[in-house]
Amino acid sequence: MSGICRILGMGPGDPELLTLKAVRLLSQADRVAWFAACGRPGHARVIADAHIPASAEELRFDYPFTTGVPVEDPRYLLEMGAFYDDCAQRLGEALDCGEQVALLCEGDPFLYGSAMYLFDRLSPKHRCEIVPGISGMSGCWSAAHLPMVHGDDVLSVLPATLDEDSLAAWLSKGDAHVIMKLGRNFTKVQSALRRAGRHDKAVYVERGTQSGQVCLPLGQAPEKAPYFSMILVPGRRRAR
Repeated sequence: MSGICRILGMGPGDPELLTLKAVRLLSQADRVAWFAACGRPGHARVIADAHIPASAEELRFDYPFTTGVPVEDPRYLLEMGAFYDDCAQRLGEALDCGEQVALLCEGDPFLYGSAMYLFDRLSPKHRCEIVPGISGMSGCWSAAHLPMVHGDDVLSVLPATLDEDSLAAWLSKGDAHVIMKLGRNFTKVQSALRRAGRHDKAVYVERGTQSGQVCLPLGQAPEKAPYFSMILVPGRRRAR
């Protein structure tokens, strides 16, 4: 028997932004899996709540840590690798039994999504299908009514985990920028934006498309940024 793993993009947060295809395939699942931080409900699971069939077995994957261990720490790759190996093994056992597995991923699965690490492990031996989702950045710039690129503008997507010099260098290039993974990096990112001369045009978006959404000029942003937040720097600086 051969099952199939369908990795479903859940979109940026608003359940109405789920695709029809994701909803249809989710309704057919024998097993539904998702990632979550310990003690949290799991954002992708919350988005999908109304569409998970009552007959489906649910499988929750709790991260061993989220921001507690920096990426450069040798433990990070070791422990996260073991975590993804275990998750893939558990899904692989279900697929070997012929199950249809839905793996939920917030935003788009292949844009900083944890699901891609299971895809890497499962796809050599099992059938996988990817259903794209509206990305978090798309949800945020739409929520902020902020046109980002036009004509031949260049857009860069930057993880805030880069060091300040690298951030400032990237922000000095290109036209439009999306900065993700703020959290503890928020102050560093603002400093890099000032160095690159882009701070005044930057927009802070928190929980875009979700309840409690906040969209503000960066200069008016709160002192701390939660996980679901990002900074947008629009392009459109040339004639159009």
